[in-house]
Amino acid sequence: MKTQFHCTKITTAISLLLTGHLAFADGARFQDFNPLSESAGTTANEAMPITLSSPKFKQQSIADRETQLADGKPNSGNWDMLTVNETGRQNERFLFTPFETGQGGVQRHNLTTGETDTIWISPEYGTHISFDASKWTPWGSYLTAEESWGNASKFGRLFELKNPMTATAISGPLTADSNHGANFVHQNVIPRTSHEGIQFDKAGNMYFIDELNGGSIYKYTPAASFAHVKAGKADYFAAGTTYVLRVGDGNAPNATGSYEWVAITDAKGMGLPGAVVITDANGVTSVDARATADVQTFKGTDYQRPEDLQIQTVKGREYLYMATTTTHEVYRLDLQNQTLSVFADRNNLDLATGEPVGSELTNPDNLAIDHDGNIYIVEDQPGGVSDDIWFARDLNKDGDLADEGEGLARWASNGTLGSEFTGLYFDPQDKRRAWVNIQHPSSGNDRTIEITIAK
Repeated sequence: MKTQFHCTKITTAISLLLTGHLAFADGARFQDFNPLSESAGTTANEAMPITLSSPKFKQQSIADRETQLADGKPNSGNWDMLTVNETGRQNERFLFTPFETGQGGVQRHNLTTGETDTIWISPEYGTHISFDASKWTPWGSYLTAEESWGNASKFGRLFELKNPMTATAISGPLTADSNHGANFVHQNVIPRTSHEGIQFDKAGNMYFIDELNGGSIYKYTPAASFAHVKAGKADYFAAGTTYVLRVGDGNAPNATGSYEWVAITDAKGMGLPGAVVITDANGVTSVDARATADVQTFKGTDYQRPEDLQIQTVKGREYLYMATTTTHEVYRLDLQNQTLSVFADRNNLDLATGEPVGSELTNPDNLAIDHDGNIYIVEDQPGGVSDDIWFARDLNKDGDLADEGEGLARWASNGTLGSEFTGLYFDPQDKRRAWVNIQHPSSGNDRTIEITIAK
């Protein structure tokens, strides 16, 4: 079916190259832009770090680490993923991001006042590390987790900040009381992995990954009614079953096709017979998801550094996207039919050139989705050299980029040396606003950049 479009696709891509334009609707959406033909060079001003693909897109630095430190607020840097408070009476008042360092923490940015506060931080270096995930829950709390797991580790934990809106701002030197205003809980029912992407489907299942060459995909289903959880009548993490994804017998890495979910815990979250259970240096006993997924009884399919996840809904059906950094791919899981396929890779056309994108797409890391359901792919690459955000043009939303006029288009490029883009997040209510972090720049001055569309 798709081969008959090959010539037409090349013609369309060449036409796009000649016109330099992706033409859509009223010019008021993030999908309306001219594809960048190459990565940006080094920026002259770190407060304006992004080369954008449309003159209507505007950027503004709304928070930076140097300001936080100058104000006496503890901030270890490496600002990672982003989310807003998506529910509740004050929804979209705050923007949250964690610190991916040896002294993990969480900050909250007030979008009304512009004030940025650290609301939880590891009491000392090395006790809580590499916070990466950043997810607002459907019941109104905030999740982050450690992107660090291995043998004899005390990390790999998922944490819930139960009072993200009211947690007390921290200032001055850290003391034993600094975090007392935050209800920050290790939710041990979730097995240990190297965490990054976290997503919820409409039924209340939570999906997560193990960021490893040979890492797997997992699903947690709470024992409690999801309706009761959202109504505040039940604890989502009190008990539940974790599953690992398996294609075939699980032994073929990077496999596609029909999959199943294989339980590795019982309904209370306890490891099933044969599952690997560890007791860490803190005396906490947990299921080791990584080791359990390698036990043949539970064998999960291996992917190569799965990192971020993103849910897309098309005509009421949900699809889960997963970026794999090492193989430079993005996969798509049909959650209803339980099939998995490759969505984007280096064979897709670059809509600025009409040629396969090849190595121009390298280390896809984060994923994002805009108001129109378009998927964006954020690279883990050197800023000022080759760090880009790619727009995946899937016109018919059929889960591939192989139809006429489809492919990848460079949407933005990062010019800050030593850094990378991370956490691209589109405002759930305002189609003209998004945010992205500039993480670990050589200057040490992490930033949050707000991107808007001029009216």
